[in-house]
Amino acid sequence: AALKAVEDGKTKFIPDRFVKTYNHWLEDVHDWCISRQLWWGHQIPVWYCDDCGKSSVSREDITECQHCHSKHIHRDPDVLDTWFSSALWPFSTMGWPDKTPDIQQFFPTSVLVTGYDIIFFWVARMMFMTCEFMKEIPFKNVFIHGLVRDSQGRKMSKSLGNGIDPLGVCEQYGADALRFTLVTGNTPGNDMRFYMERVEANRNFANKIWNASKFVIMNLGDFDETFIPEDKDLTLADRWILTSFNETVAKVTEDLDKFELGDAADAVYNFIWNSYCDWYIELAKKRLYQAESERDKHTVQYVLVYVLTHTLEMLHPFMPFVTEHLWQHLPHEGESIIVAPWPKTQDKWNFPADAATMNTMMEAIKGIRNLRAESNVPMGKKAPVILAPATEDMAQTLKTYEDYFHTLAFADKVTLLGAGDAKPENAVVAVVPGIEVYLQLKDLIDVEKETARVQKEQEKLQKEIARLDKKLSNQGFLSKAPVAVVEKEKGKLADYQEKMAALTKRMEDLAKL
Repeated sequence: AALKAVEDGKTKFIPDRFVKTYNHWLEDVHDWCISRQLWWGHQIPVWYCDDCGKSSVSREDITECQHCHSKHIHRDPDVLDTWFSSALWPFSTMGWPDKTPDIQQFFPTSVLVTGYDIIFFWVARMMFMTCEFMKEIPFKNVFIHGLVRDSQGRKMSKSLGNGIDPLGVCEQYGADALRFTLVTGNTPGNDMRFYMERVEANRNFANKIWNASKFVIMNLGDFDETFIPEDKDLTLADRWILTSFNETVAKVTEDLDKFELGDAADAVYNFIWNSYCDWYIELAKKRLYQAESERDKHTVQYVLVYVLTHTLEMLHPFMPFVTEHLWQHLPHEGESIIVAPWPKTQDKWNFPADAATMNTMMEAIKGIRNLRAESNVPMGKKAPVILAPATEDMAQTLKTYEDYFHTLAFADKVTLLGAGDAKPENAVVAVVPGIEVYLQLKDLIDVEKETARVQKEQEKLQKEIARLDKKLSNQGFLSKAPVAVVEKEKGKLADYQEKMAALTKRMEDLAKL
């Protein structure tokens, strides 16, 4: 019956490769010794007679031998195997054998989540016990996860002393950070290595959410809960973040339906950290502090609250504590986030063309940031930016939203080149689809000082390249060293040569200034 339930698809394994493990055990099943010498468990209902030597079995405790009626009896000291008790779990916990309201409400369950190491010990036994006593499957889906191993890939055990106390981790970094770490960075059914650095990074993510929410809450003094913006009220950034939110809702929902928990969590993480915090909030600040009109301020408040509230609802299964706390302090409907409706995409907030335009502008801003970083332009030093749009539509967009470059690319002056205008000389350039970005560095950096720095870096790199060249030309090293070591050294050499090419290009650019 247990084999047939899976074969017919009544119960599904995720990932489905674990069906083989399940089938292997049940097709090659051996006798099961169900008694154990443990301190706790279901007592075996068997009594032995000290006089006639026969055994008695009873549902009720007995005081005399069922055969010779002697009072000299003793109960079997063993208990039933742990997995025997656990095998009854799907129905015995809800009042079986009575047909209780709990059984009618919750049986069979939707999903069982467990590790691959107990597919036979627990999953298979729950299946055949439930099929026998309830004439029904115990659960519709079996979601298999891997084992959590230490940072060296070893199984955690008392003998190795490499176990980690989750309460200690929660105390140091918070339960949400630990929970998020365990659900990300791995795929269903595969083992994961546990690194404390990842817990710390996820604690920082929780802080990021906290600070973003605090910023929004602090700027809701004149928030109008009845206000809903119209299309004409929305800026390019508003349209982009609303569209990105829709895309994130669709992806997270689809990933959860497929039991791809890690991918779902990553999608929420990237949306919150990158799209919402690093881009949208930065662009929202000016409109909150220096709004062109009351309506514009209400619009940006609405978008900030709408996106944040529903994003917290998406993040709630992964980080329940911080999301509940923040949600309660934001404008919301309902008593608790845990019973709030799951977020849905809204067609009226879908602007794919505008989102694509915004993504192009963001690539241009990233290009400027990269040029500044590569050129060692001091942080905070504003620079003139020259933009050459490929189309008239893009030119109009850049003109309308020029302030995005002032806010996010440290531009003090933005110049738009027309179709016939000459491209600037002695400038570094970044090309993104639809826009060429020029940055004139002459007034931004000390050319002599930067040239000396690059030369020094070139000399240091040249020594490393010469050392590796010599090493990889040595036949003795090549014949004796393991292949992995040789490949690693070749990889290092390729990296150094790539860096040298970049430095050479940098020297050429500096020579033009």
